[in-house]
Amino acid sequence: MAAPEPIRLILGDDEFLAERAAAEYVKAVRAAMPEHDPAPAVNRVAGADLTSGALNEITSPTLFGGAVVGVIESGQDVDKDTIAAVLAYAKQPAPDIYLAVCHNGGNKGKALSEGLKKLGLDPVRVSKIKRQPDRVAFVRGELRDAGASPRSASAEIADTIIQAVGSDLRELASACAQLVADTDGKITQESVAQYYSGRAEVSGFTVADATIAGDAAEALGALRWAMQVGVDPVPIADALAMAVRNLSRVAAERGGAAQLAGQLGMAPWQIEKARKQARNWTADALAEAMQVCARLNGEVKGGADDRGWALEHAILQITRLSAAGRTRV
Repeated sequence: MAAPEPIRLILGDDEFLAERAAAEYVKAVRAAMPEHDPAPAVNRVAGADLTSGALNEITSPTLFGGAVVGVIESGQDVDKDTIAAVLAYAKQPAPDIYLAVCHNGGNKGKALSEGLKKLGLDPVRVSKIKRQPDRVAFVRGELRDAGASPRSASAEIADTIIQAVGSDLRELASACAQLVADTDGKITQESVAQYYSGRAEVSGFTVADATIAGDAAEALGALRWAMQVGVDPVPIADALAMAVRNLSRVAAERGGAAQLAGQLGMAPWQIEKARKQARNWTADALAEAMQVCARLNGEVKGGADDRGWALEHAILQITRLSAAGRTRV
């Protein structure tokens, strides 16, 4: 196997993905070495602690031979003088010495990332995942890599895991590996809910789904349990707003789910789900529900003395706006 490039720029603000990218670089170096060579020595240093002397240390050969991998973490914290030393080294890297430079991609310390890119480095991107479809794709990839069956790596299973675990990528990756190991790769929505029994029940998406369905009792029960175990009201309010917004967007469009997926930034199964939910809603009711969500947003972010009460009041208002909710009254 061909050896990786001697300098690798890892660019982005997600700490977990940056750590993983650095680890994959080390693995690539090891895979390119002769089988009987010792494992590469890995030297790590935080950007704030990097000096010219420390740079020389992490890029120096060992007494025992073999490759050396230096990893500069939080490269945006490297000072101006040391940036010049790193760039000078990058122009003439030593043989069998490899250097990974992690930078969050911001303006601080930008001379380092831009300087390395000018040397022809193609950065490995590790930006935070912010869109739900991208988060679902990440989880599906984790499930496949861990050995889940094709059915167990579906978008629906991935979304269930996200609802149960949250959006932190480190926790999601750990959960995927654990679920695959504990189920022999045959994961169902029920097994996820059972495995995370205390967490799946308090998801903001669970509260939102029950609210949109007009089931006030279920929504309020999930909300009170969430508040009891310390879930912050803001993500619950955000989930409610997202659910109403998705209904409004889907209700106004015609065409197949696959066709609309790219246009609306939603997965096809999310569009199908929203369409089924939208059958109980009129355009006027959706417009009023969006106003309720807008008011709730301000209340949970500082405008209300009792944020829990604000959430309950909004849930009751929204459930009564749906046709399904009115039939329960």
